[in-house]
Amino acid sequence: MLWIKALHIIFVTSWFAGLFYLPRLFVNHAMVSDQASSERLKLMEHKLYRFMTPLAAIALASGLWLWLGYGFKGGWIHAKLLLVVGLVIYHFYCGKLVKDFKHERNQRSHVFYRWFNEVPVLVLIAVVILVTVKPF
Repeated sequence: MLWIKALHIIFVTSWFAGLFYLPRLFVNHAMVSDQASSERLKLMEHKLYRFMTPLAAIALASGLWLWLGYGFKGGWIHAKLLLVVGLVIYHFYCGKLVKDFKHERNQRSHVFYRWFNEVPVLVLIAVVILVTVKPF
């Protein structure tokens, strides 16, 4: 089980790297006005999102394996699961935004994406506290 835990930590960390970086690309994309920069950012967004999705799937699968293997109990695990569901929704919403930028349908400013970029940071803080401290 320790190997599964190690893999879970590796893939969660990798997934979060994408969740941190993709919205930063959105910030830059919302600020550009020239076509060449926009096309380069579209390609980067698409490739990053395509790479992040399998990382998320492996992180979720290994987390489920750990949950079933250890049989975690307590309110903290329910709170963590709720946050994970929120992250999955955030991930798929990022995919929608990638498509919106691809088709020139972005309606948001760079300021929105700067705030949007903070969501995974807050979730990460909460999850680490829940898993480490198990406050309830």
